[in-house]
Amino acid sequence: MTTELSFWGHACIRLDREGRRLVIDPGSFSSPDAVAGAHAVLVTHEHADHVVPDQLRAALEAQPELEVWAPASVADQLAGVTGAAERVHTVVPGDRVTAGGFDVAVVGGSHAVIHPDVPGIANVGYLVDGSVLHPGDAFDVPEGVAGVDVLCLPVAAPWLKIGEAIDFARAIGARTLVPVHDAHLSGAGNALVDRLVSGLAPGEYRRLSMGDRLPLD
Repeated sequence: MTTELSFWGHACIRLDREGRRLVIDPGSFSSPDAVAGAHAVLVTHEHADHVVPDQLRAALEAQPELEVWAPASVADQLAGVTGAAERVHTVVPGDRVTAGGFDVAVVGGSHAVIHPDVPGIANVGYLVDGSVLHPGDAFDVPEGVAGVDVLCLPVAAPWLKIGEAIDFARAIGARTLVPVHDAHLSGAGNALVDRLVSGLAPGEYRRLSMGDRLPLD
């Protein structure tokens, strides 16, 4: 029973296993095809590079089997979708849900500080099947995540510097690091990040191109 992880642009990843498909953070910098055929979508927070509510509403209407799990600030924007009460679920840290056949633990709580003058918002991370951690936009280290198989590691954002990403990777100690949240970078910027993180953080560093599949089992 092999699970495959694929990258769909910026912060968006997809997990496929035995015909079941789970998508995390299909935002404005992600491929428009990211949610096609998905059974479940997880959203970490309300920023547009992680979710476009109108697009997700359209996907829910077009795909009757699709369900969404997200913080209240996102779930509230999906009200009015056909069957929303049964298909759109609000989550908070500490929740444990089954999404599209995948076991998901909800972790985190708050978005990293961008600037003291920028209001803070909710941000949750997702630990899928106890092996894949997507933290959204925060470097909190939740209990029970040390040594996970795969860390989806944010590497570029207004709220981070690369040293923080390296320290977060060291704290998690994942077997494999998959860089995400990189739409802000040029090709040269990605190359610089790859060199620094792969040289200073533990684990195998695997940059994925759009649609590349990484077998996890």
